[in-house]
Amino acid sequence: MESRFRVLFLIAAMLSMTGCAATKNLFGLGNEEAPPPSSEPPGQVIDPSVERREIKEPAIDREDFELGAYAGIMSVEDFGTNVVYGARLAYHLTEGFFIEGTVGQSEAGQTSFELLSGGAQLLSDSERTLTYYNLSLGYNILPGEVFIGEGRAYNTNLYLIAGLGSTRFAGDDRFTVNFGAGYRFLLTDSVALHIDFRDHLFDIDLFGEEKTVHNLEGHLGVTVFF
Repeated sequence: MESRFRVLFLIAAMLSMTGCAATKNLFGLGNEEAPPPSSEPPGQVIDPSVERREIKEPAIDREDFELGAYAGIMSVEDFGTNVVYGARLAYHLTEGFFIEGTVGQSEAGQTSFELLSGGAQLLSDSERTLTYYNLSLGYNILPGEVFIGEGRAYNTNLYLIAGLGSTRFAGDDRFTVNFGAGYRFLLTDSVALHIDFRDHLFDIDLFGEEKTVHNLEGHLGVTVFF
């Protein structure tokens, strides 16, 4: 009887030792070392094929001077609206700021008093010529791009401008303040189109009392960087 219990005890001990070894191997607690990582790179799953579209984008020329001419209309307060034309020269201090000098000329028409009086003339023909000289400071507030078609991109700038100057009108030189806004469109790296709107303010006393008049101007222009 005792011999049977001894045999059963030995069998149970052997089974427990075998189970412990299996458990160690199961949880990675054995003495066997893990196989070294493979040195072969994994295969590429996706092979992207992107076609790049070439766009030639003109930029502002590296030269800082800008010279051009313009023409448009000017409304001289109390004297009607007439053609204005002139020239501009600008120097770009930085990418944002630039200094601009302009000279322009227009012809004032007749006032309502002159038309109703039937012949009374407030000004002679030479005095009706309005000529202004301005020196202004501009700032590019919204540089951007305009896309025309699929392969053409053009640089643009929306800018504000203001300055001081002198206006020769009605036989006198008048201190003038001007301000406005403009839009520059770069056709190439050295040629630009401009759309400008300005207000020229000066004092005048032709009607018995001095007052400040607003002379609104809108023009189109072309400039060249050099």
